[in-house]
Amino acid sequence: MAQPARAIVIGGGIGGLTAAAALHRRGWEVTVLERARSLEPVGAAISLAPNALRALDAIGIGDEIRDLANWQGDGGLRTPGGRWLSRSSAEAAAARFGGPLVLLPRTTLVARLAALLPPGTVRTATTATLADPGDATRPARVSAGGEELEADLVVGADGINSRVRSALFPAHPGPVYAGFTTWRVLIPVPGAEFASHETWGRGRIWGTHPLKDGRVYAYAAAMTPAGERAPDDEKAELVRRFGDWHDPIPAVIAAARPEDVLRHDVHHIARPLPAYHRGRTCLLGDAAHAMPPTLGQGGNQAIEDAIVLALPHSRLRSSEGTPISADLAAYTAARLPRTTEIARRAVQVARLNMARSRAVVAVRDTAIAALSKAGPALFLRSFDGIADWRPPYASEQAHADRR
Repeated sequence: MAQPARAIVIGGGIGGLTAAAALHRRGWEVTVLERARSLEPVGAAISLAPNALRALDAIGIGDEIRDLANWQGDGGLRTPGGRWLSRSSAEAAAARFGGPLVLLPRTTLVARLAALLPPGTVRTATTATLADPGDATRPARVSAGGEELEADLVVGADGINSRVRSALFPAHPGPVYAGFTTWRVLIPVPGAEFASHETWGRGRIWGTHPLKDGRVYAYAAAMTPAGERAPDDEKAELVRRFGDWHDPIPAVIAAARPEDVLRHDVHHIARPLPAYHRGRTCLLGDAAHAMPPTLGQGGNQAIEDAIVLALPHSRLRSSEGTPISADLAAYTAARLPRTTEIARRAVQVARLNMARSRAVVAVRDTAIAALSKAGPALFLRSFDGIADWRPPYASEQAHADRR
């Protein structure tokens, strides 16, 4: 009897866990190596667009996550003074892209993905190093916790500072600073009632969104030198930068404790990689195509990567000669052009919403208002060609699951 194909996933974030769950569903023997002491993610919440939800359908949790959709009624884009530049609604988004937008805590999604894996699949507090990417005739090798492990496939899902990426493409320059920093909070705000919105100022943006569990997710960004930090605490920094913006922004800041505020500089991969694989090793998510968060697609694209990787589309064989579902050249061909284009668009949006010139901002706001009166809101336009994506081999997956 043939042994199941073996996979090692380096990194236990959303992309890595999705890949592990999808490979396990296809009959793989999977090990996830995570260097942190637990799977509790860094970050507050994640927005899942219809493209990622369709990908999650392939592992059986799409509808469960859709049930967490929280956006009700109007939302849109505002100025710091509160004027609406562009409005949209949950119904309009669902009609345009064939499904809802879902905002949920990252911990909720990570826990649900981890629950799809057999006990013992995830090994935390384990630093992993790619020792050999493998090739068509020999397995890949990973050094982890004093052991050397062999696998038919290694998935590098180890984030923006990926050591797997550095091992595969040592000449690549890696991530660069995007020019701005971000703050995020996920907190209860008693009595707060408001429409979901994003607010664009001069070199600064703010977003405030209610979650279905009653909490509020808020994020902010500002153009700053890399590595800069508040002289006192980051809540005080939010007051200085956004405390005079429209309601409910001051109330959200007031409800946060200093320790609730997360701050991270934004980096992205400006020069696309030549491929997302080498030998029996591939990259996904931020390890492959880290992008600015301006389209909210970083996690969504990692989920897409994971599902495309694991779908039944293969010419690669295990070390025992067994066919396995991981044609890595086809994976690169399917994912590199799409993610490169989305990353390019995310950079373009960052240049628009982080503009600092008064004249440029005035023209920007006037154009957004005019465009939104003439057709779909800018928020919806920005997702064209992104949120309407469907897994390319979904019918094959459905057929395989029915057997």
